[in-house]
Amino acid sequence: MTPTTGYSGTPLAKKLGIVAGARVVPVGAPADYRTLLAPLPDGVTFGRTVDASARVVHLFTTERAVLEARLSDWRAAIAPDAAVWVSWPKKASKVPTDITEDAIRAVVLPMGYVDVKVCAVTAVWSGLKLVIRKALR
Repeated sequence: MTPTTGYSGTPLAKKLGIVAGARVVPVGAPADYRTLLAPLPDGVTFGRTVDASARVVHLFTTERAVLEARLSDWRAAIAPDAAVWVSWPKKASKVPTDITEDAIRAVVLPMGYVDVKVCAVTAVWSGLKLVIRKALR
């Protein structure tokens, strides 16, 4: 699998909006996550803590309960202009999950997030980009 896996051929880091100097916090990511993001812009760092310094938070999960808990915890911790990507298994992957794109929206919209983009992350994972609704920033 190459970093350009997906429909557009666009490198994954670019699809996810990872820019030079960004701090990225992957949670539950596949072991090859950094390889999938190559090539990365200059100065990109990775962290383990979701806080206001994170520019991109990327959650991989198969469970709605995990999605609800993490996004609720992170809502007050992230910067108002940070991006949170939620990745869930595609139906074609046959990975057991109780998450769909609509289920994500049902969970996050009442929390003040809004979805702004969807993309193929890998052959297994889809991604939905969330930001804090402008009126709530």
